[in-house]
Amino acid sequence: TTNTLPCQQPPWGHLTAIDLDKGEFRWRIPLGEYDELTKKGIAPTGTPNLGGSLVTAGGLVFIAATKDATLRAFDRMTGKLVWQTALPAAAFATPTTYAIGGKQFLVIACGGGKLGAPRGDRYVAWAIE
Repeated sequence: TTNTLPCQQPPWGHLTAIDLDKGEFRWRIPLGEYDELTKKGIAPTGTPNLGGSLVTAGGLVFIAATKDATLRAFDRMTGKLVWQTALPAAAFATPTTYAIGGKQFLVIACGGGKLGAPRGDRYVAWAIE
């Protein structure tokens, strides 16, 4: 896939937190990576992103939105990656959360099919503890 990389200098996708009181970036990090570049020792470049994020009351920012089929959780104050997991297909969707019986869940649709990503047909859910 290196022949299909964006033509401008990386990073090719970001996740950005903005301090609305100051009108300044709180943090900004590349979001997503190309496995073949990472294996060559190139730092994560970000990938084009399609999809939104979800911020929980506990201060986690969940986002997929990347071509690399990964769901990630970041600390909302620092931008530090605190968790990630591979998905069955890229999730160009915004995660959602719901609660049943006092237990909170996170769910995302993994449909792929955009930006050259393989198609998928799954919803994936996790219990948040």
